[in-house]
Amino acid sequence: MNEKKLLLTGIVGTLIAALCCFTPVLVILFGIVGLSAVVGYLDYVLFPVLGFFIVLTIYAVWRRHKIQRTRG
Repeated sequence: MNEKKLLLTGIVGTLIAALCCFTPVLVILFGIVGLSAVVGYLDYVLFPVLGFFIVLTIYAVWRRHKIQRTRG
């Protein structure tokens, strides 16, 4: 995976996970669909996913910086 695609994946994933963690987007969607019993367990999934995408973004920035430093 090239640097741009990795960085874009990290940023988009972080934004989506943060949006779902800190706003009631999934709560409303799960209520509409009828899965409101699952809402209590969202934090067990969303916070690790948010952490993963933050780490992925940091790794992509570090990798991009390392590659640019070796080129010139």
